[in-house]
Parts: sequence; C-alpha cells; structure tokens
Amino acid sequence: MTASQRMFAAWYDRAMARYETYIAQRKQRLFADLFGTVLEIGPGTGANLPHLPRGCRWIGVEPNPHMRAPLSQRLDGLDLEAEIQPVAAEDLQAPDGSIDAVIATLTLCSVRRPQRVLSEIRRVLRPGGQFCYIEHLAAAQGSWARRGQQLVAPLWSWLGDGCRL
Repeated sequence: MTASQRMFAAWYDRAMARYETYIAQRKQRLFADLFGTVLEIGPGTGANLPHLPRGCRWIGVEPNPHMRAPLSQRLDGLDLEAEIQPVAAEDLQAPDGSIDAVIATLTLCSVRRPQRVLSEIRRVLRPGGQFCYIEHLAAAQGSWARRGQQLVAPLWSWLGDGCRL
C-alpha cells in the first residue's frame, strides 16, 4: 500500500484545502477547551494543529510514513511540545488513563478495526477525558448518493489511504 500512501500524502493538503477552510471555525470551537496531553489519531499533515490551544502536549499517531515529513515541518513552526508515533491507532503507545483528550478527524473511516481503536481510546483516556471527532458518514440506504459511494468505493479506498465511504 506504499504507492497509494505516497500519492495520498502528496495530494492531501491541496485536495482538502477547501474543506479545511469550511470546517475551521467548527474545529476551533471543538478543540478550544482541550488541555494537558492531547493524542491525535491520524493527524496526516497536521491540519488540526493550528486549532489546538497553546500549552498542551500533543502526541500524533500517524501510521502513513509519507505524512510524517510534512507533519514534522508544520510542527516546527509551532510552540507546542510534540511527539509523532509511527504506529496504528489499534495499538496506542500510551499508558492507561494517561491522556486528557483524544482527537480524530476523518480518520475512523480508514482504520482497519474501528472497535479496537475505540477500545484503545477508552483505555488511554483519563476519567473525564474528552474524545473529539469529526467524521463523514455513508449516505442514506437506497439513495443515489449511496449508490455513487458504492460505485467509487474501491478506487476511493485505494486513493484515500484506506478510507471507506
């Protein structure tokens, strides 16, 4: 899957620019009260980083090796204690109850075992911790949009680093 991961990383920022402009205020509100240690699942090239409050410690779990260089570059320009972990979200490298907040935006659609990821999130979050996410959904059953999603799903998944519509 390396060729598709490389291609995905190469076009991601350009393809998502309009969406990021559209969603920016919502992200700002969603992440405004985060504090302490924040773990992000699938940060990609770091689109969420500008929306995080200063003073938090950020851990990015990014399995796509081609996303890590642009992510590191974006981190260089921020005053943020940060760490990138090259692991899958199914096996988070954090002790039980050690994370104040977990964020995931447009990533749960591409993990191999969503139930396992959600269990890991629950495991690492401290009691009272926050899980903030933004995700896309499948269109309604029987709709033309759903048929279109099903038609493009195989190619979309390959181009989108495992994203399942």
